[in-house]
Amino acid sequence: MAGLYFHIPFCKQACHYCDFHFSTNLSLKTKLITCMVRELEMQRDYLGPVKLQTLYLGGGTPSLLDENELGTLLNAVHKHFSLAANPEITLEANPDDITPFTLQSFKSVGINRLSVGIQSFHDSILQYMNRAHSALRANQAIDCIREAGFSNVSIDLIFAVPGQTEAMWISDIEDALKINPEHISCYSLTIEEKTVFGHWHKKGQLEPVDEKIAARFLLTLSDRLTESGFEHYEVSNFSRPGFQARHNSHYWAGKHYLGIGPAAHSYNTDSRQFNIANNHAYVNSLNAGIVPAEKEVLSRENKINEYLLTRLRTAAGADIHFLKNNFDYDLMRLHSDYVDRLQQQSLAILDGEYLKLTRKGFLLADTISSELFVTS
Repeated sequence: MAGLYFHIPFCKQACHYCDFHFSTNLSLKTKLITCMVRELEMQRDYLGPVKLQTLYLGGGTPSLLDENELGTLLNAVHKHFSLAANPEITLEANPDDITPFTLQSFKSVGINRLSVGIQSFHDSILQYMNRAHSALRANQAIDCIREAGFSNVSIDLIFAVPGQTEAMWISDIEDALKINPEHISCYSLTIEEKTVFGHWHKKGQLEPVDEKIAARFLLTLSDRLTESGFEHYEVSNFSRPGFQARHNSHYWAGKHYLGIGPAAHSYNTDSRQFNIANNHAYVNSLNAGIVPAEKEVLSRENKINEYLLTRLRTAAGADIHFLKNNFDYDLMRLHSDYVDRLQQQSLAILDGEYLKLTRKGFLLADTISSELFVTS
């Protein structure tokens, strides 16, 4: 199994919380698409002789691409790779880009799953985050998506935003349930240093929401969504049965993936590649016939720690038997006392050969993982 990711590094405007690589200058868009096709050809052997099960267009804002640009990328994929039957092909879209015309364009090139960046159903929160759409536009976009025949829709929400009350968050959850998506991704706001929010925080103009309040927001979300039939299958992700995000699940399961575009990452079990996060440098390098990527060869310790970090964030948990057989890492021998404490505190359970975090444990997933890490 393998996945392919395209990073589309363009946005209409900068959201105040976002530290992903993007540019609001669209002048390089055509050249960059050409270079992404060139990189795809140069990297076609990276994954080996496997079929692609998932394609994901993220960013940035992939919904800024027109039908010809999307078609150019997808046609190149079909030219250089084999696709499995019924692949999941996801495009991230902002509500303000969604119209009957753009949706028809998405469908015509093979997009069968949309991930819509709603973030909130409150205009005051959207404006505070510098989002380009309104709550009304978000609802209209979902109606338009359904009318176009898309039956696999994910939405993003953000919680623990300064000024967001618990009542507002509960209202957001209820509004999300009303539009009945197949998948919901929810993220606690992180104040990143090189963002507008980061600058405001440094100047004392923004105070992050207390971690205990953020944890309560997540538990409220989990209660309501699971009560409504969603599976809480990863710390930040919920799905209707059968609608887990296949592409992201590949990441968490340690499957191979190839990333194309500026700032894109690739992984093939033994190493990682990191493309340069600069649009001009990316284009210049590909025009010179060079993939502008740094490579990191993964050590045994890297592989163990990454496995723990990703798998403990999922409902599937970490396979103790897998760790022992593949990495000679005996988690229970090395950390039996700590695992016992986790169980006593209702943070984790042992389910056969799997160590699984409880819903309460999900709140501390990264901390728990780090306690189990191998250190040099």
